[in-house]
Amino acid sequence: MDPASFDANVNGVRRDRTYVDDVLATAARQPDKAAVVSYVTGRAAPEVLTYGELAVLVDRGARALVDLGVRHGDVVALQLPNGWRFVVAALAAARAGAVVNPLVPILRQRELRFILDRTRARVFLVPELFRGHDHGSMARELGAELASLEHVVVLGDGPDEPFFGPAADPSSSPDAVTDAELDARRLEPAEVAEVQFTSGTTGEPKGVIHTGHTLWAAAETLRQGLDLGASDVVLMSSTLAHQTGYLYGFVMPLAWGMTAVYQDVWNGEEGVRIMAEQGVTFTMGATPFVMDAVAAQRRERRDVTTLRFFVCGGAPVPPHLVPACREELGADLVAVWGMTENGAVTLTRPADGPDLAADSDGIPTPWNQVRVVDGGGDDLPVGEPGRLLVRGASQTPGYFGRPDLYEACLTADPDGGDPWFDTGDLARMRDDGGIRIVGRLKDLIIRGGENVPAVEVEGVLYLHPKVRECAVVGVPDDRLGERACAVVIATDAADPPTLAELAEHCRVEGMARQFWPERVEVVDDFPRTPSGKVQKFRLRELLDSASV
Repeated sequence: MDPASFDANVNGVRRDRTYVDDVLATAARQPDKAAVVSYVTGRAAPEVLTYGELAVLVDRGARALVDLGVRHGDVVALQLPNGWRFVVAALAAARAGAVVNPLVPILRQRELRFILDRTRARVFLVPELFRGHDHGSMARELGAELASLEHVVVLGDGPDEPFFGPAADPSSSPDAVTDAELDARRLEPAEVAEVQFTSGTTGEPKGVIHTGHTLWAAAETLRQGLDLGASDVVLMSSTLAHQTGYLYGFVMPLAWGMTAVYQDVWNGEEGVRIMAEQGVTFTMGATPFVMDAVAAQRRERRDVTTLRFFVCGGAPVPPHLVPACREELGADLVAVWGMTENGAVTLTRPADGPDLAADSDGIPTPWNQVRVVDGGGDDLPVGEPGRLLVRGASQTPGYFGRPDLYEACLTADPDGGDPWFDTGDLARMRDDGGIRIVGRLKDLIIRGGENVPAVEVEGVLYLHPKVRECAVVGVPDDRLGERACAVVIATDAADPPTLAELAEHCRVEGMARQFWPERVEVVDDFPRTPSGKVQKFRLRELLDSASV
């Protein structure tokens, strides 16, 4: 791939530096300031890296990658949990001139095989074990299968391991990569810096490309919108390998010299304890995270008076949660809407009143624009639902290896300006210039902030011998927002598949556990259109009424 062939949206904001340059500048200016505080489940004390220590490890990791043959513009994939290793690995890859491909830890062979093959990743960094799963063995198996995957690097528990250790120090060998050589590999802000795969509705995940410009713009819009600065302390418990975590738990805090605090596995009690212990001022997560934190604070009160903002996206905010967040955590609950393709496009402003987060998805953030249009592309009046179009400085330049898919999402501007991106969501405009999401054209189920691609799950379930036809739809859940329900027509009506059988089938097929159906309903037939297509909205209605 030629990274220089991509650039940020032409109406975007330009800089002559990247977030990596920002991190290294902070390390030179404030080497003793805490950069990363990592909480690991089962360990009493967190692991802390100062900015100075972070810079040393980043350079060592970058030299190790160069020694492995990584070239400017190569893809380096990493499937690491929240913690300092993720941060060092991602910064090291960028320092070596590589494109970072973060992969969420829940993905298994099936999803990883597709992504690693599509990107032609040369190096794959994983932990040996995480949450009981043997990532090391899985990655080695994939390395044996994929010719383009030349190196699988399994990271251990200590900073003295070979990848980050003194062996990668230039003073240890006359042949070591020098600082000047690393500087020469620097990615320009207009070059591709990241590829992030998002669940698609066609059964094929899409690799969203971001440049240094678009990453910075996406992070900066939220920072400016909430007036965050170097004195803030950010807690990120959502996985850093999701774009939410990557932008607002990694790029934003470290580019601005904040302290980033990580929790490797979300737990409400632990999360609130960390907020109190570290003086957290900002955190972000899906609606269940807020619910869990509120419930934990009610069970055992802790001093979290430093917390200013709990930003929530990925699912509607229940009205009762807004005052509960203020009363129990002392923080403003801020609703945001965005996508992997563009980061936080809209947010509610705390100054607009406490009820807005439950009734709005916010106004556009700096450098972003929104439109709501009808089927013909004409703007709709306030209050009428239609297709949501967006554009701005943080908009992706395209999908990795699939320019056709991206072109299909673009709509010409009626005044001849930059094209608009069709989000696939339905929204209505508000009097205040903001939007309210009212539905999705995309066939996705959002489970606790995780996108569950229904078509992809269906493709796996169709391989089960007891399944003749199936349709996967979302059913409401008080905590997670939605759960996946498999509606099945059995091959043999006298012997339909059970939920346990379908779950085991998904496991054997190597599908991420969060994608597995959590409910199964057996039917004789589906509600269909005259052309024979399954009417999923009718299935949802029937499931809601428990009359399937």
